[in-house]
Formats: sequence, C-alpha cells, structure tokens
Amino acid sequence: MWQDTAAAQKLMREKSRLESQINGILTLERDLSDALMLIELGEAENDAATVKEGEAQLTALQAAAARRELQTLLSGEVDNNDAYIEVNSGAGGTEAQDWAEMLMRMYLRWGEKHGYKVTLLDQVDGDGAGLKSATLEFLGPDAYGWLKTEAGVHRLVRVSPFDANARRHTSFAAVLVSPVIEDDMEVVVEDKDLRVDTYRAGGAGGQHVNKTDSAVRITHLPTGVVVACQQERSQIQNRAKAMKVLRARLYELEVKKRDENLASYQNEKTEIGWGRQIRSYVLQPYQMVKDLRTGVETSDTQGVLDGDLDQFMAAALAERIGKQAQA
Repeated sequence: MWQDTAAAQKLMREKSRLESQINGILTLERDLSDALMLIELGEAENDAATVKEGEAQLTALQAAAARRELQTLLSGEVDNNDAYIEVNSGAGGTEAQDWAEMLMRMYLRWGEKHGYKVTLLDQVDGDGAGLKSATLEFLGPDAYGWLKTEAGVHRLVRVSPFDANARRHTSFAAVLVSPVIEDDMEVVVEDKDLRVDTYRAGGAGGQHVNKTDSAVRITHLPTGVVVACQQERSQIQNRAKAMKVLRARLYELEVKKRDENLASYQNEKTEIGWGRQIRSYVLQPYQMVKDLRTGVETSDTQGVLDGDLDQFMAAALAERIGKQAQA
C-alpha cells in the first residue's frame, strides 16, 4: 500500500464502491423496518395521517429498491469506472448552441444530485450564446454504467428566445459518453498518429487573462477523434489530461467495433439532426420529455432539465440488459 500509491488509490476506490453498495442495502432494510413500525404505530393509535406517512415511505423505498436492483446489473467491464461526457451542438445555429449549454447544465445537476465530482475539462463557447462543445468528467461509483445510456442525439422543441417573431424552433445536440480508462488497461496510441495543437485557454480576463498557450487539442489522425483540455494551468498537465480522455474515447470506439456498432457511432458523431434522436424535449406547444427508445415520458420538463434523469436511465439500462440477455 505504501510502496505503490496508484495501486493503493485503486484499491481504496474499490473498497468505497463495495461499502457504498452494502450500506445502500442496509439503509433500505433499516428504512423498511422504520416504515412498517410507523404504520403499525398509526394503526394502533388509529392515526390515519401516520399510516399515510408510512405508506408514502414504502412507496419511496420501492423506487429506491428498484434502482438498487438495476445497479446490481451494471456488470460491464468498465461500468464501475468514472466517465467523460462530451456535448456537441448540432443543427439549429444559436438555438442549438443554447440547447447544448442547457444539456451540459442538466448533466451537472444530475451529477450533483448523485454525489459525483464533476469537472469541466473543456468548453468552446457559441457565437453569441450557448456553447459549441463541452467535455465533463464525472468521478464516482458506476458513473459510466449510468451515463452510457445518455449517448445519442437529443432534440429540443420550444419557442425561440432568439427569434423576435416568437416562432417555434427545433434544435439538436449530441452526447458522447466514454469510460475513464485505468492505467493498467492497454490502449495503444502512437505519437505518429497524433496532431497536437496548443492555444490560449479561455479565462476571466483582467489580471487572470491567460498569457501562454496552455490549452491543448489532440487529434487522432486514423480515427478523426478530437479531444481538448484547458482546465489545468500548465500545457503539460492539460496534455496529460487530454491524452487520458483520448484513450477513453479510443477504448469506447474499440468496444463499439467489437459490438459491430461502429456505423451507429459514426452517425451519432457526424449527423446531429433529424432521425437520429434518442430523446425529445418539447417545451411548446405542450410540455413533454419522451425517450424514443423506451417510450418513457414525463410532463415534468423543468424537473428533467434540472437533472431528474433516473427514470430514463433506468429504463434504457433495463432495455439494454434485456436485449443482451435475449442475444
């Protein structure tokens, strides 16, 4: 443990993950006992309000138990890993760039609600509003296992705040998800296959303005995968972080090749528009968010945009596991 700090950190992460799973089950057992005791107390005292409170707790526990059951099915080789999310604006100009920023905020809120440490690695601002692309890192148990269900094109329908005539617009943004790859997982990246560009990172300006080309953008020439990082203060640190993201993206690409899904991956990446969406967010003329893969829908659009994504993730994960079982 003392001689190999990297191995020690990995072991402690595994320990924390197992403790979290065990404590989750113990918490369910304790809460179930408390709810049943509350109901018994209410019935003994003929207190309908207390009985109703206990029943409400049971309903909440049922949902929590269902999520725990799904969590046990996160058995992929990298489902327990941390994750990268890349959001790219698509068809729709300024509207799409604003939509990409809304999606980034949605995932930030989801990460906060579930206790993940979320870091913004790179962001390219839009022309006047929103953003063209952004890369987020999620650190925590099963981050990739849950977030992988979000990969695809997301469609927004709303009355545009940028349209003086208040017309309804449709916008698209694509989400790519990759697992954070451990150092002991072999992903070969040769220097001759890389083009490295440096530029000045965005900043607050004034005394904080960047005076050196510390931000790094790396292009993997054989696949066309592009990653960037401007989070760190030095070019060396940003290059190391960008290489880590690149290895994750290449690993995900190889997994998709193995699963014979490379064509769909390229479509997700290159054609962000009609016919490719996995989920629609309709804000006008009615309120509805619907996942086109599973049919799950809700009228609580504001809740979804504030990070309430669990019902969509759980349904997509259950469907994926079901298909794998049939195969």
